[in-house]
Amino acid sequence: MAASGGDGGGRREGPALANEYNDEAHLLKSQRIHFDVNSLNEMDNEQAAPSSSKLFVIVLTVVAGIGGFLFGYDTGVISGALLYIREDFESVDNSMVLQETIVSTAIGGAALGAALGGKTCDRFGRKKSILIADVVFLFGSLIMASAPSPSILIGGRMMVGLGIGIASMAAPLYIAETSPSDIRGALVSINTLMVTTGQFVSYVVNYAFTQVPGTWRWMLGIAGVPALLQIILFTCLPESPRWLLRKGNVEAAISVFKKIYPPENLKIELKQIMEAAENESNADVVPKDISVGDILGTKEMRLALTAGVGLQIFQQLVGINTVMYYSPSIMELAGFAAHRTALLLSLVVAGVNALGTVVGILLIDRSGRRRLAVFSLIGVTGALMLLSVGFYLTTTDSPNVMTPENSFSAELLCSAMQTEKSTSRSFSCLDCLHRACGFCAASQNKMQPGSCLIHNGTVADICTGSSRSWYTQSCPSNYGWLALVGLVLYIMAFSPGMGPVPWAVNSEIYPAQLRGVCGGIAATANWVSNLLVAQSFLSLTRLLGTAGAFSLFTCLSVLALIFVLVAVPETKGLSFQEVEQLWEERAKRTKGWFPWTNNGLQYSRADEKSIPMQILCDSDSMHAAT
Repeated sequence: MAASGGDGGGRREGPALANEYNDEAHLLKSQRIHFDVNSLNEMDNEQAAPSSSKLFVIVLTVVAGIGGFLFGYDTGVISGALLYIREDFESVDNSMVLQETIVSTAIGGAALGAALGGKTCDRFGRKKSILIADVVFLFGSLIMASAPSPSILIGGRMMVGLGIGIASMAAPLYIAETSPSDIRGALVSINTLMVTTGQFVSYVVNYAFTQVPGTWRWMLGIAGVPALLQIILFTCLPESPRWLLRKGNVEAAISVFKKIYPPENLKIELKQIMEAAENESNADVVPKDISVGDILGTKEMRLALTAGVGLQIFQQLVGINTVMYYSPSIMELAGFAAHRTALLLSLVVAGVNALGTVVGILLIDRSGRRRLAVFSLIGVTGALMLLSVGFYLTTTDSPNVMTPENSFSAELLCSAMQTEKSTSRSFSCLDCLHRACGFCAASQNKMQPGSCLIHNGTVADICTGSSRSWYTQSCPSNYGWLALVGLVLYIMAFSPGMGPVPWAVNSEIYPAQLRGVCGGIAATANWVSNLLVAQSFLSLTRLLGTAGAFSLFTCLSVLALIFVLVAVPETKGLSFQEVEQLWEERAKRTKGWFPWTNNGLQYSRADEKSIPMQILCDSDSMHAAT
């Protein structure tokens, strides 16, 4: 890691918040704990051998990443389970809003969990927060598996979401604070890989349980197993050393640092802390509670929070979780009617997502966060355009309804269609579905005229029992493959870039004492955006058509690309201190960026090179010093 910088006598220029090392050094000084860094030369190499250090960091990362696995599993499993929940609960099958609610309730819980997660992480620690998330998730999965009604199922979804939200905040933070800066991006991205792995496993489970009684209950209930595994494993691992240091537990923090860094890097890390203590030796500490208004009171923090929150919002607004939550439904909309076929194709999509994330891990510390996001969004925009065209063609390529009807008895025919058949115009499959009926496609060639029948489970069984295909979400089409190709290309573009980049950037762009609060704000923004998209997607497809919905996401992806080019700097390979200095420089160059001054974190505007009031924190509160 790069050494701490300071001018001559320790004077720092430019508006800045106190960096991570200042914060930790203040605690070392205030408690009068003196540590001779040179004594590390005598440390036994076996205590911090480079190979054992790397192995320990990888173990920490993978175990913490189980929280990401839970997030991914729930995202994917509900997409398949929803197909069978609709069959068990007629009220769900008849209500698109109820279907959206079952999916999005977990997201609402996650938004609440992420909002609570920032303060939970700062107060109780990263480790305890992850364990709390596991317990909540475990109970939620058991409730879902045993739910006798949609309302109980929704309650279980809320609990699962709460656990996911806390974990989504705590896990990347824990990984970032236990990672050396040169590989921090890759290690934080492993959490994203665990998310995509969870999604892939969920589709495997979905497909495996399609013929098992109680299909969706097994799909949802089995999620408790990895949560229980993380509880067992995480009790054996240490707390984040940086959180321990900020809480004054110096000996425990140094003990963890010794396991993470080889001797030469450990010396540099601790020297930075002690040098910062010298630079801040004249600081006066004044207790002050930190609020969101205080955070927004300095230009550099506004810039950092704008970049972090914006990335999280646009990650969702380009439509990724419409694909993950509704992938089988999208396959049905593309004309693949059979549940098993839709699930199998969704499994392909999830596999591509996991492989793309591996590519992102390999590239994020080489190509950089910003460049990866830019190329990712260019690919996403192109893929969404292809999806829009594909779905438009499927709607113009719909088979007609058979006239006269000679395959089924009159009582099975759609009454709405029978009423309108007095007109001279012909009716298509889409006309049938728009009247809330089902289309029974011809057995040999699905593009031949079919039958428009009453939409219920009994009629569906009669249709499929005669070796025909039953369509209620979409119609047979010769262009379904185009939508499938667009979907795969979309995932290939999204997963290496916009998948891991927002989480990696948010884990490293805030000062240490504000990392929990700001990370919580950004994670909450992600989940609220996720909720907005998931709750509205099926309704959007009904209002705008599937092609129109994906055209909307295309426009949003263009806005996301512009945002990244304008607001997000490159942080590849930078230490936490260097990232903070980057924001200081950007703040100097930025004109008129929300130019208010908050009473909490004031600094002089008379001289752009004046030193701001530095923010420090102790174990219970935040402080400001002039």
